[in-house]
Amino acid sequence: MKIEFISKEIYQGIVAAPMFSGQRHSKGADALDKISAGALTRALKAFRFDGKPGQSIDIKALLGFDGAAVMLVGVGDRDAADDLAWEEFGACALKKVQTSGVDTLTLHMGGLDAGAGARAAFGALLAAYRFDKYRTTLGANKTPSITMIRIICDDAAAAKKVFSPLHELAHGVCLARDLVSEPANVLHPEAFARRAQELETLGVDVHILDEKDMRKLGMNALLSVGQGSNYGSRLAVMSWQGGKKDADPVVLVGKGVCFDTGGISLKPGAGMWDMKGDMGGAAAVTGTMRALAGRKARANVIGIIGLVENMPDAAATRPGDIVTSADGQTIEVQNTDAEGRLVLVDALWYGLHTYKPCRIINLATLTGAIIIALGHENAGVFSNDDALAKALDQAGKASGETVWRLPLGSGYDKLIDSKYADMKNIGGRGAGSITAAQFLRRFVGETPWAHIDIAGTAWKDSSDDPREPTWATGYGVRLLDRFISQEHEGQA
Repeated sequence: MKIEFISKEIYQGIVAAPMFSGQRHSKGADALDKISAGALTRALKAFRFDGKPGQSIDIKALLGFDGAAVMLVGVGDRDAADDLAWEEFGACALKKVQTSGVDTLTLHMGGLDAGAGARAAFGALLAAYRFDKYRTTLGANKTPSITMIRIICDDAAAAKKVFSPLHELAHGVCLARDLVSEPANVLHPEAFARRAQELETLGVDVHILDEKDMRKLGMNALLSVGQGSNYGSRLAVMSWQGGKKDADPVVLVGKGVCFDTGGISLKPGAGMWDMKGDMGGAAAVTGTMRALAGRKARANVIGIIGLVENMPDAAATRPGDIVTSADGQTIEVQNTDAEGRLVLVDALWYGLHTYKPCRIINLATLTGAIIIALGHENAGVFSNDDALAKALDQAGKASGETVWRLPLGSGYDKLIDSKYADMKNIGGRGAGSITAAQFLRRFVGETPWAHIDIAGTAWKDSSDDPREPTWATGYGVRLLDRFISQEHEGQA
């Protein structure tokens, strides 16, 4: 998709202009109304359109207009329009015309600041994402036609400058979406590790640990999950050193279960195909590293992803088996479908032991219980550090990838005590997301840590957010990028 910022009023293809609540015109809408001899004003009187976010009307064949059509898209209250409102504007406009047959969408952002134009372009890019890689019979009327997004703005150079890091962020989000969307016969652990290595072209240092390497380190919790698979487990470590040399890094850890059958504790067959997405945490970490490297982030960040496939096999872990994690704690595996936490604890240990981070954050599609608690609107956050939890909440609100903090405590912790080992990997029916987080808490010591359960946000069957496709959302990339920006680069 080509993005172009211009200061001249060149009308080509479909032109979209923002409208505010109460039918308050933008400068772009006024310009289009003028060249059409008041056609927009007349149309607004005929339609039930009041400028609310997501509303739109199409007006065709305007007098004096050479483009294919004009579209007015609601933004809401002009004084309250923020970055997210402008992203939604651009996304709504793109979604409306993506398969129209027209190749150019022009967004008229005249009279607005450079940030509004940049954010509108960013939203349109996110909305343009599709995963049609394996579609061979898609009809022409269902194939995207828009290849150019042109933004008319007062200061094109300034808007282009603001857009540059957002463009890299969009690449990161789309990479995460691609990874979650790939079928497991294509994106198995070994293949995922190779995809991570592709970030070396952007200056990311990537190191891959195979099963032999991890066995030497005692990472038996992680290895126990993948021992029933024909594919070897991997730990991919991505390092971006854009900050001061002596600054302790932030470590991001992602659960990468490339396919989760549940192992011997086999999942029901219905819906199991969605378990190709159980590596959404690893996808988010990889996409974040892509975004940070692309925009040359001024921070030191390590991304670690534990890559496994959980399969039932003669060699698979059995319920009741006891394994020893890399830090020496023993775990009774009562349910092999509670496998993500086993992957994470060894990956967390590696990050803590190797890099001595100032903060460590893990993301995982960890529990179905988080969907019962929060639905698909927020990810769940658990943390041993109030400042870190608050920073993630702020980053979530600013990025549009919101989180909600849930509690930890000794009462929950005792639910994972085991009669035969230091702990068991499940805590019973109640508080399932909390006991999973409590399990992870036992492995991080006093380092500021946060666990983000993204089981309800990493993929969705449907979404009201025009920036998101059906299925893989790429959740976590915008959140983490914003967190790194505001907390470790000193940027707003």
